[in-house]
Amino acid sequence: MQNRCAWVNTPDPIYAEYHDTEWGVPEYDSRALWEKLILDGFQAGLSWITILRKRENFRSAFDGFEPEIIAGYDEAKIKTLLGDAGIIRSRAKIEATIGNAKAYLAMREAGLDFSDYLWDFVDGTPIQNQFRTMAEIPAKTALSERISKDLKQRGFKFAGPVIVYAFMQAVGMVNDHEITCPRHREVQAFVRG
Repeated sequence: MQNRCAWVNTPDPIYAEYHDTEWGVPEYDSRALWEKLILDGFQAGLSWITILRKRENFRSAFDGFEPEIIAGYDEAKIKTLLGDAGIIRSRAKIEATIGNAKAYLAMREAGLDFSDYLWDFVDGTPIQNQFRTMAEIPAKTALSERISKDLKQRGFKFAGPVIVYAFMQAVGMVNDHEITCPRHREVQAFVRG
């Protein structure tokens, strides 16, 4: 694909594949949204390509990102994860994932669907930005700050406004493909099914 977004700046085919098929496509599945938020949290301080290369390892190590299982992780499981070279071995991020699973489940038990909760922030419709260059794209917005604050009040960690904005881009809550990128128009055409 010619004229991809400038951030696809590596010859690694996994990066191009992610950009061309997944990034910016609206996601409405609650568990999938939660997984992506967790992976964005693990990315903090690292490059996204690092997470993409390890994503299948993460899925295996974290029991398919099933919050019901992760919420029950104990110290023995944490030690196992800390010894797994296939993931990012950060105690703080692993413990945050366990806490985030509990927060996710608490929302569900209170009758709040995670997908509905997130998409309500944009009235159910992706924000269609019109950025020409990567330099125009913000690292965070007032909306990502508001979502971050709300998530933190619900017990989520590694959910600061920069992480939340990267998450919003990844799951299509905002369309931040550069307007010269063919995916901008393609992603814009996705409708909730």
